[in-house]
Amino acid sequence: MKALVLSGGKGTRLRPLTFTTAKQLIPVANKPIVGHVLSDVSSAGINDVGVIIAPETGEEVKSYIKDGKEWGLQVKFIPQEPLGLAHAVKTAESFLKTDSFLMYLGDNLLGSGVNHLIERFEKESLDALILLKEVKDPRAFGVAVLDENGNITELVEKPKEFISNLALVGVYVFSSKIHEAIKEIKPSWRGELEITDAIQVMVEKGYNVKAEILHSWWLDTGKKDDILLANATVLDEKLSSNINGNIIDSKIDGRVDIAKTATVKNSTIRGPVIVGENCFIESSFIGPFTSIGNSSKVINSLVEYSVLLEGSDVSNVKRLHESLIGRHAKVYSENEDKGVILHIGDYSEVEL
Repeated sequence: MKALVLSGGKGTRLRPLTFTTAKQLIPVANKPIVGHVLSDVSSAGINDVGVIIAPETGEEVKSYIKDGKEWGLQVKFIPQEPLGLAHAVKTAESFLKTDSFLMYLGDNLLGSGVNHLIERFEKESLDALILLKEVKDPRAFGVAVLDENGNITELVEKPKEFISNLALVGVYVFSSKIHEAIKEIKPSWRGELEITDAIQVMVEKGYNVKAEILHSWWLDTGKKDDILLANATVLDEKLSSNINGNIIDSKIDGRVDIAKTATVKNSTIRGPVIVGENCFIESSFIGPFTSIGNSSKVINSLVEYSVLLEGSDVSNVKRLHESLIGRHAKVYSENEDKGVILHIGDYSEVEL
């Protein structure tokens, strides 16, 4: 069993951040999203991983993942133009060869991990196992229609009319027969080779295709609010108290992780909150569900339910909430009395 992790795409819904970084590298609980994905892959006992990268952001992804040893993986980077999920599989065919593989979109997070999927796929000798989740608005997803026995009968990419509320989560397990199916499909109206079309071919050919409905959380981190929700969810479920920094005249409540080289002075932090290396927090309140990236500063400000990337600088802001702040961005105020919600890119500067 191999794995194919998709870390390409342009991330248009997360601009301006994705003008300068891959969306899969945006941190959730101070760890890039693709890092969480690779942890799931490693926990499932898979060692051989292909990582799909885009021309624009591939070097940054490679710089983060390196050789994969942090996760106990062997990694091969596979460049691809963003022409669809099935095209990504086609591009990786020489790496995948005749092996079965887990395909995991690098901007998705699962509450359950993927071990159970691998186990079921192998136990039932399947050709495809598709993970599904009930959603409120299926028009934004590929969806599956199931019969009364739970078998897949039809798959449609972003249906304009309601046919099912079961969305494809972005995690799949395939046998090598998926390659035969991909050779039979043509680009969709979007100009992409759709994985839903390839799976539909497998269904029509009578291959052993099954679905599993996910009952734990699933987060598709495609937009700013999705990142914030993912950050809050991971902090809430996985964060442990770990206070190692220099704490001066400050109050720490709840589950808070403060790096050894961070300083917190005359401030209150109410968890769940994570504070990275070399951060400096003074005369501030850091509220729940906030992640503060390495080398960031928060001075005389209130920050809550936000993600501050590496090197952020927030000063004299009455209330910064529900915000996503890019690397080395500055947010400051002289006399502003109102709270703000921001989504700003790397090296931006905002005066309120």
